[in-house]
Amino acid sequence: MEPGPLTGRVAIVTGASAGIGEAIAITLAEAGASVVLAARRIDRLQATVSALEEAGFEAVAVQADVSRIEDVQAVAAAATTEFGRIDILVNNAGTMSVSPIADARVDDWKLMVDVNLNGVLHGISAVLPTMLAQNGGHIVNIGSVAGRRPFPGGSVYAATKFAVRALSWGLHLELGAKHGIRVTDIQPGFVSTELLDTVANADMREGWMESWEGKRPLQPNDIAQAVLFAVTAPAHVSVSEILVRPVDQAT
Repeated sequence: MEPGPLTGRVAIVTGASAGIGEAIAITLAEAGASVVLAARRIDRLQATVSALEEAGFEAVAVQADVSRIEDVQAVAAAATTEFGRIDILVNNAGTMSVSPIADARVDDWKLMVDVNLNGVLHGISAVLPTMLAQNGGHIVNIGSVAGRRPFPGGSVYAATKFAVRALSWGLHLELGAKHGIRVTDIQPGFVSTELLDTVANADMREGWMESWEGKRPLQPNDIAQAVLFAVTAPAHVSVSEILVRPVDQAT
């Protein structure tokens, strides 16, 4: 097999059991990286890992809930045990339990904070010792266009993505020049994935689906290609943000 642009590198992808995360894991493996796939649905992860191994790529599956720091630490430990290093972390796991703020679905708000923000922090804390020791690495956070502007019903979701955007920029300031660790915030618009299934309000979910009838949403591989672009940039280049929207998305 011919070496790829990521040959010799090790990548962790959270939320890798479907959708964007699965597409990112496959894309990075095809580019030569050894990949650790993490998510709650271990059966889905193992199926993807088996397919990658049959194609000649290196991959392992680790069951993990990113809201539990000990789970994410186990993912990082698996990466160093299996492959000896960690070069790329893709914080992709997320949930979009959106609903009108007046519904006061506090448990959904807490879930989004736990997964979309704390899950990212857990990932960073788990890989940072290894990346600091290596004096290099790349942290990719999958944010959202909602991290640039809220939308009705998505105030808390947007708040978590605004936080990820601020965190990503702060990490660049703290880790970039001093430690050689690059940080990228990928901000997708509407993507055709299972994420819409997590929308808590049925009226909002159905309205979204109706509004996209006959239109062309992004596909998971579109986001995977944006990630690949960022992580294969020359070492002196930090691709800080990538906003990717469907042509048919009017907002």
